[in-house]
Amino acid sequence: MFRVGASARLLIVGQAPGRRVHQTGIPWNDPSGDVLRAWLAMDRASFYDTSRIAIVPVGLCYPGTVEGADLPPMPQCAPLWQPKFRAALPRVRLTLLVGSYAQKYYLGARRKPSLGETVRAFRDYLPDFFPLPHPSWRNKGWLKANPWFAADVIPALRRRVKALLCSV
Repeated sequence: MFRVGASARLLIVGQAPGRRVHQTGIPWNDPSGDVLRAWLAMDRASFYDTSRIAIVPVGLCYPGTVEGADLPPMPQCAPLWQPKFRAALPRVRLTLLVGSYAQKYYLGARRKPSLGETVRAFRDYLPDFFPLPHPSWRNKGWLKANPWFAADVIPALRRRVKALLCSV
């Protein structure tokens, strides 16, 4: 499940479509997407505007579930498809790396020892990348335990995305 337009300036890379997204065919069409849009202070119409925003997960297809949890993206997918999408998106100036799978693929050894440390050091990856935790309900405890995310990261994310999408 992806949505792209050659003029997109922002690329959102998550993990892989979950069950609900798989059923609807719309990326981030689930509670995690609602949270991500809230982090971005963006309505659905703006979020799905492919002339400005491309959405390409590291895993393009639904990997299934085990014991009620989504399986990770298939490992062969990102190396096969991410370079092709990047080449087709020449105007992308910022890539949001949503969750550990996107960060692992794009940042590799540049990642910090934990996802939290990587997210906290988001400035180290600018101007190309902005790492974020996955906005899943499963991460509510992490968000509560790390108030710096809402206080520092979200405002910086909103400023960066707004400036990028408002520029010519």
